[in-house]
Amino acid sequence: MIVDLGIFARIFTRPRARDVAAAVAGAGFGVTQLNLSSIGLPTLPALDLDVDLPAIGAAFGAESVRIWGLSGTYNVIHPDLAVRREGTARAKALIDRAPQLGAEVVTLCSGSRDPENMWRSHPGNGTDEAWRDMRATLDQLLPAAERAGVRLGIEPEPGNVVADAGRGRRLLAELGPDARLVGIVIDPANLVSPSTLADQDRILRDTFAQLGSHTVALHAKDVVPGGGYAAAGRGGLDYGLIFALHAGLPAPVPVIIQDATEADVPRTRDFLLRWATMPTARPQQGP
Repeated sequence: MIVDLGIFARIFTRPRARDVAAAVAGAGFGVTQLNLSSIGLPTLPALDLDVDLPAIGAAFGAESVRIWGLSGTYNVIHPDLAVRREGTARAKALIDRAPQLGAEVVTLCSGSRDPENMWRSHPGNGTDEAWRDMRATLDQLLPAAERAGVRLGIEPEPGNVVADAGRGRRLLAELGPDARLVGIVIDPANLVSPSTLADQDRILRDTFAQLGSHTVALHAKDVVPGGGYAAAGRGGLDYGLIFALHAGLPAPVPVIIQDATEADVPRTRDFLLRWATMPTARPQQGP
């Protein structure tokens, strides 16, 4: 099985796009998910900030690195409506320009009522009101995605409104024909906690069964039994199972390395490539 293995560009933060692109290519990757923060810019640039996206795209193209996805994350249900509206305006502008980078997907955060951290759990995230606000914001972004010819990437995250596979399936069902403009990013480490590692086979098979037909990428990090996340191969996730499920998807999608330090990238890459080429084997996981 040939797997399109990529990496988050922000692992190689540099002052210039060409330096980030060279680092990604030098580490052995031909595909990346770009967050503009990797070159010192805001993830969502201000509307009056002149960012030369074609030049950034050209820098990556010169290194033969494909920008698969562009991070457009902000808190789509921020409790301060003014903050939410500003984020939405910036996101629309970035989505409109995503083709200048060659990006296929602009990834989003489905939001949290926490005013300080869009990834942090909040009791209000599971309410009907939070769901309505998430949908209302998404409905504002969908026309921009259609104009640009990209998909909006939604990643089930335990601290967000779309917290799990069931909520991801609900969103796709509610969107109806507009679901074609949305793609699901599956990160197994977001769906399996330290307390459910023993049940990961059931959880991940159910996730892929519910969301596989709309999946556009996998993120690769790991769950540490004591709590928190680590680079792939340094925790308790069964990557043999993950790559077997990846191979069963109806269309090939990239696997993007996340949460690795730059120094640990070679080990992480080799670990994942071993699993990708031998999905039924069980190489020794790192410490």
